[in-house]
Amino acid sequence: FSSLLCRVLEGREGEQTLNQLLVEMDGMASKEGVIMLASTNRADVLDKALLRPGRFDRHILIDLPTLEERKQIFETHLKGITLEHEPTKYSHRMAYLTPGFSGADIANVCNEAALHAARSKQLKVTGADLEYAVERVVGGTEKRSHAMSPAEKRVVAYHESGHAIVGWMLPTTDALLKVTIVPRTNMALGFAQYTPKDQKLFTKEEIFEKMCMALGGRVAESLTFNKITTGAQNDLQKVSQMAYAMVRQYGMSDVTGLLSFEDNKSGLRPYSKKLTALFDDEVRRVVAKAYQQTEKVIQENKDKLELLAETLLKKETLNYPEVEALIGPPPHGKKNLIDSADYEASVHAAANDSPPPAETPPPPPA
Repeated sequence: FSSLLCRVLEGREGEQTLNQLLVEMDGMASKEGVIMLASTNRADVLDKALLRPGRFDRHILIDLPTLEERKQIFETHLKGITLEHEPTKYSHRMAYLTPGFSGADIANVCNEAALHAARSKQLKVTGADLEYAVERVVGGTEKRSHAMSPAEKRVVAYHESGHAIVGWMLPTTDALLKVTIVPRTNMALGFAQYTPKDQKLFTKEEIFEKMCMALGGRVAESLTFNKITTGAQNDLQKVSQMAYAMVRQYGMSDVTGLLSFEDNKSGLRPYSKKLTALFDDEVRRVVAKAYQQTEKVIQENKDKLELLAETLLKKETLNYPEVEALIGPPPHGKKNLIDSADYEASVHAAANDSPPPAETPPPPPA
């Protein structure tokens, strides 16, 4: 819908399409019992003429499911699968592991879990099958046939351990679920998997520490081998996006001030070249500061980095308890895992309401 009727659509054909639709909508002889529906994921680019009263004037937001909604969706899809235990035994943990998943993603996870159990000739689907399915949806299928040289494998082990160590040592980063150096079909040679919170608002410190965690791999490579590889490309893209968002969209820079501009992909910028240069300079400064902070964290924990990387070379995959047994618990305590149910409960409590008690998130996997 938005691709046809975008307000920035150029050309005579696009204008004619829009005008004809408006004529058809306004020229209906009888409107009783007639409902016109349209869906889009880019409501911001629709022509304003479409959104006036009498046309598409009622907007219904269908957002991604919350923790409780994901739990219910999992229970619905798991009813059709032969499980080791009741669906309620798995639904909360699976909902907790899948923030940002849509209903279709959850259905895919359940299907992948059933397929994995069938390949293993199991009679019932277990919790391990479900968690494997989440990992497969997020990171792709394991590709053990992808041969890496011992030197490459060592670089990947230190790279992923760098991410894990920085995230482990900083106070506001997400909780580590597992770290692996098994290659994936999505071209990743390894990855560190986290359990992000269902969080809508982020502080400047939280975004900065996410940048540090993303830079952990590049810094670990540089400090360990005194050289860098192309493995950090995706990390650097994420860091650049976060830095530009801080400076240009969220007004989190003292240099550029309280300004906010959307990321305009058309190339048209509602600000001067001078301000563009100022944004670029400030982004470079923020990224450099994050890199220095990351270097400091890894230098102070170089023994832990080496221990984690060398163990990863032997075992290939480490989960939370195994990492904790190797390098000790996080210095700032367990991560503060605030999910949507807890947040809603706190809002009700602030309003002197009496909500149903929120469920406590389960501990990291054993």
